[in-house]
Amino acid sequence: MRPVLSPAEAGELDRASQARGIAAATLMENAGREVARAALAVAGGAYGARAVVVCGKGNNGGDGLVAARYLARWGARVTVLMLEAAEDLREPAATNLARLRTETDARVRPFSSSTLARELARADVAIDAIFGTGFRGVPEDEWAEAIRVLNEGEPPVVAVDIPSGVDGATGAVEGEAVFADVTVTFGAPKVGVILLPGAEHAGVVEVVDIGFPPDLIRGELWLMEEEDVAALVPTRPLETHKRETGVVLVVGGSRLMTGAVALVAQAAYRVGAGLVQVAVPSSILPVLQSLVREATFLPLPETPEGTVAPEATEALAERLAGADVLALGPGMTTHGATAAWIRQTVATSPIPVVLDADGLNAFAGRAPELAARRSELVLTPHAGEFARIAGTTSRAVMADRLGQVRALAAETKATVLLKGTRTLVATPEGHVRVNPTGGPYLATGGTGDVLTGAIAGLLARGLPPVDAASAGAFLHGRAGALAAERTGEGTTAVDVLEHLAPALREIHGA
Repeated sequence: MRPVLSPAEAGELDRASQARGIAAATLMENAGREVARAALAVAGGAYGARAVVVCGKGNNGGDGLVAARYLARWGARVTVLMLEAAEDLREPAATNLARLRTETDARVRPFSSSTLARELARADVAIDAIFGTGFRGVPEDEWAEAIRVLNEGEPPVVAVDIPSGVDGATGAVEGEAVFADVTVTFGAPKVGVILLPGAEHAGVVEVVDIGFPPDLIRGELWLMEEEDVAALVPTRPLETHKRETGVVLVVGGSRLMTGAVALVAQAAYRVGAGLVQVAVPSSILPVLQSLVREATFLPLPETPEGTVAPEATEALAERLAGADVLALGPGMTTHGATAAWIRQTVATSPIPVVLDADGLNAFAGRAPELAARRSELVLTPHAGEFARIAGTTSRAVMADRLGQVRALAAETKATVLLKGTRTLVATPEGHVRVNPTGGPYLATGGTGDVLTGAIAGLLARGLPPVDAASAGAFLHGRAGALAAERTGEGTTAVDVLEHLAPALREIHGA
């Protein structure tokens, strides 16, 4: 897994590196050179190339000045537009402005929107060195104008560390933000270029080495990669049997919602669970038996409305004792008696629980109750379900997904998976993993049930909760992409389900 740094962690990395004897000027020199290299790659080489560099203040602007010097040395025709007066620059940026003027023929001009528009009209590449990772809020005045004109220009844009206007701590964009074609980030990716909507502004993210000691690159956010999932998910030994590869008990469904349970059960099988047991209200049992032929079944007592009744506790006791994980909630409705039974079951379950859909809704406004339980718990909410549990709004959740998921994981002492493009998986200790797979092809009914089944199946196979949730999300997103290659925007949950096994095979290189 690759660490992803917050602005505070990136600042600490700078300070710690300098304490090790690596000068700020050296870091800036290396950073600017790497930005210049990326800019020439985008422009197709230095010969006859024109570059325009827009510089703000601080280290980000200084990196841009170094990049401009290298581009000019390598033969490009360079124009630098300064948003900050020369006398206001701090070191080492001030020294790099002086070197640019004395060592090259690059033109340095004060910023104006008309000048930038004119330069962009004949440029082959532009460099955004306006704001760094510490930016928050809304760009104003000429800073906002610079971003607007860059976005309206024709040449590709290379951003320095993060596209200007993106909140480095959350990835939020509250006003104008640069749409970069390439973002060159230093030492490790930053939160703002990994989380949406910042990731949409970043284009291709290139992580470059500028001399930070590797042992100092530390964070509490991690980006999942394919090799991580391949290492986490076991392959079956030659000599094994179905109970050794995991037993999943799926409890859910109601008279009007039968499909969700079937998707959960089948997904658990597709990621390698050995045995799946399905427990549903007795009236819908024949439907489930026709949908999931490989499972074993248990009819549960039901309410007059066709939902699971409180008397189900006794009927389930033996199955719970023989299973490895309980997947609970899909299709159960918000019926009062059923919701109360869900809360009791989560609190007393002797095996780990994956809680989704109406299982989550049973805890609306009751987040502290989730911490009082016997076993491990994985929560899998989308933003709306998350907001109901946490007692907030979907808008607040989406405004700071990272902070929100950490807070709920700490409060509930559970592993929390917050769905969405760039799914987040948080532990109670505050560590968060980012899943890079998935996309709009998963925005269709039932795909969440497939994810629940995948996580439950991996838990049953022996993965710890955080590993099961993060590997399940990665496989789910990869399966969605494989399905979308064939079905495009018509991709359904069943299509995703059918591609889980191929996704797992692909990751294992089989």
